[in-house]
Order: sequence, then structure tokens, then C-alpha cells
Amino acid sequence: MPSKTATGAFRRSREEREAVILDTAQDLFYARGVHEVGMDELVAATGLGKATVYRLYPTKDALVGAYLQRLATTIFAEIDAVQERHAGAAAPALLEILDAVEHDIRRPGFRGCAFNNASIEFDDRDHPARAAARSYRDLLDTRLRGLSVELAGRAAGEALGDQLAVLIDGAYTNAAHLGPDGPAAAGLGLARELVQSHTGGRS
Repeated sequence: MPSKTATGAFRRSREEREAVILDTAQDLFYARGVHEVGMDELVAATGLGKATVYRLYPTKDALVGAYLQRLATTIFAEIDAVQERHAGAAAPALLEILDAVEHDIRRPGFRGCAFNNASIEFDDRDHPARAAARSYRDLLDTRLRGLSVELAGRAAGEALGDQLAVLIDGAYTNAAHLGPDGPAAAGLGLARELVQSHTGGRS
């Protein structure tokens, strides 16, 4: 909860200030692109002082990386929750993840994968946006492979996990341009069929 200053005004904690900045960065960068949003505009949108924003995130590059890292943390927390709900049942967990992807590409304001969108704006492989995107993809593939191996065994499961990763990525990319129906929906349908093909008739 914000604390009061000597003048009676409320002062946000560091965590609250970080959340305001990252929420604002996520909204603006995702909607318009990183290069299209200047730091002066972003600072103004936070309602915080310029010194406060730059004290927490000294550069725009650092802010982009932090926004993507927080987004990845949120996504993997949701995947963890799915796995906990379906402990020992990999197929339902994978199907719920695919349902979540479909829900995401159908939400208002969807314009593709945030990690793809940010990372392609920078040529430097070591830029925080590209590093965050690379880490996200590696961790997502690891999660999908882990569940797929649990479902189908080592060799078939590793292949299934990679197939699901490609189909999910394709759904995000295609839906950004052509909408959530058509190829994007077909790709997710194929992903579900691949999962169900390893269940022996069980859903």
C-alpha cells in the first residue's frame, strides 16, 4: 500500500513504481512498437517523474528487456499452474495450453507475439529484446518437450514438443496478419490432433 509523505501525498513503493512503468511500457510498446514510442512520451504516460523512471530503468533498452522478462515470467507462471492442475496428465495440460494460445490470438488488440514484435526491431543479437525473446522460446520449448515426453516417450515426445512449438509460433504470426481463423485455427487444430494421437483415444 502506498505510504504518505510529510505533505500528506501518497508515495508508491519501488515495486509499485516498477509495475506502473512496466505496465505502461507493455501497453505502448506492444500497441505501436518499441521504436515508435519515445521515452518522453512513456514517462508522461506513467504519471511518474522522469528521474524516477530513469533511476529504475536507465535506458530504453533496459526497459524493453525488463518488460519482456516480466511477460515471460507471467506466461510461465500460468503454464506452471496448468501443469499443477493436470499433474500426471500431460495431454490435458498440453490441450489447455493450446486453448490458452487460441484465446490469446482472439483477444481484442492482438497484434502478434510480443517477443517476435520487439526482437525483430533490433539487429544486435545481444540486445535485451532479442536475449529475452531467445530465452522465452528456449524455455517454452523446454516446457512443451517435457510435457510431450511425459505423454509420448523420449524420442516421439521430443519431436512432438518441437512440432507444437512451431505450430504455436505459426499461429501467432499468421493470426497477426490474417486473423485468428483460417491458417492460424487450422494450425492449432493440427496441434491438438498431434497431442490426441498419443492418447490412445483418451482426451
